[in-house]
Amino acid sequence: MALGRVERILILAKTYPSPSAQYVETSCVAGIAQSGAMRRLFPVPFRMIEDGQQFRKWQWIDVRVEKAAKDHRPESHKVYVDTINCGNVIEPKKEWSSRWEWLDKIPAFGSFDAIDAARLGDGLSLALLRPKRLLGLDIIKARNADWTDDEREKLLQEQMQGNLFSEAEERKQVKQLRKVPFDFYYRYVCDTPDGEEEHKHKIVDWEAGALFWKCRESYRSEWEKPFRAKLEKDLGSKDLMFLMGNQHRFQDQWLIISLIYPPKRKPADDRQGALF
Repeated sequence: MALGRVERILILAKTYPSPSAQYVETSCVAGIAQSGAMRRLFPVPFRMIEDGQQFRKWQWIDVRVEKAAKDHRPESHKVYVDTINCGNVIEPKKEWSSRWEWLDKIPAFGSFDAIDAARLGDGLSLALLRPKRLLGLDIIKARNADWTDDEREKLLQEQMQGNLFSEAEERKQVKQLRKVPFDFYYRYVCDTPDGEEEHKHKIVDWEAGALFWKCRESYRSEWEKPFRAKLEKDLGSKDLMFLMGNQHRFQDQWLIISLIYPPKRKPADDRQGALF
């Protein structure tokens, strides 16, 4: 008997792995189903998340899923990796018009407090946040510059849950996966009934990790200036939104799992391609 059901899902988030905290999902893939329901998918092997592999952000996939048994967040689904079929990519043409069709279906909030209130009220665990303005980017050295043995084991364990690839293959994959030696946080402001409120959240979007390596390779020790230019100036000038996701065991802790950056909805400026 076939398990679960096949759904068409538009991928909106792929996070850089973070196995250091004991109960954090190793990496998070999330999107919106054609029905309009939000989906968090796991376990997804790194080889399917990395640049140039399998699927990317804004790509449709058809995949067999079923509601996760141990994760009671409504959006969380187990994915049968070997059933993934990649479809079309929604390009950012015409001021993101085709992308906006789907962005407009996602639960969207103007303040972080409203998101957390919806979590307490309805169990919401994926939502779009529109900050009033960006204050800046904090770059903090990671506790360890490289994976610890324990972290490598956790990464491997998570990968093996998919049971799709051999342990030797997975060990190779985990070995090749580079740890970003810094943590990145956005500081931003939201409006609340009591006035402006400042918040700070960690960015775990795969694109930010990939951008770090790209800047490091091109600019070596001078990587920070172009990295900041992209995340603070470029994205700050867009209609920047955060796709927020909370953590399974600590559901009051939220992360920025994806950066969404359409051009501002005003008279046409240049068409925007991929930033990273």
